[in-house]
Amino acid sequence: MASEDRERWDARHAAVSAAGAPTLPTPPDALRGREHLLPAAGRALDVACGRGAVAVWLAERGFDVDAVDVSDSALALGAALAADRGAGDRVRWWAHDLDDGLPGGCAGPYDVVVCQRFRDPALYPVLARCLAPGGLLVVTVLSVVGDEGGRFRAAPGELPAAFGGLTPLAHTERDGEASLLARRP
Repeated sequence: MASEDRERWDARHAAVSAAGAPTLPTPPDALRGREHLLPAAGRALDVACGRGAVAVWLAERGFDVDAVDVSDSALALGAALAADRGAGDRVRWWAHDLDDGLPGGCAGPYDVVVCQRFRDPALYPVLARCLAPGGLLVVTVLSVVGDEGGRFRAAPGELPAAFGGLTPLAHTERDGEASLLARRP
């Protein structure tokens, strides 16, 4: 990702913070109503974590979380949220350009891997390899299904095809989003 993209994301996250919109811990979209699928605890990876809502939510449930994002502003907001919620010691924040893959310190294995609102098909095999046996994958991306096309949108069936070596638990494609919950056998 070019430096102008990093600056754009920094500006976007800083503007949300300046507007006073609070960030609260929240489960990943695809997991809402299915929280029972989470392992009891373990290690988690939050890819393109933004302001840390999911990372902190996982930390509050006992996970040790590696949270990765390109935006320093987002990571600072996430670290502040984690500290405010008493989960600061459970999350490691990684400033990293995901166009270069995952940071070297995020090799796994992870009991939960979350990737929400970031799509890079080249990263899909890496995310699958990071999962521990029995690990849960939670992915949500923009989709052409029910929406117009675009370079950041997944084609129909992209997620189940990309993660075919995992056991699917839930898959949806509608209203411009595609989600997959899957478990490593």
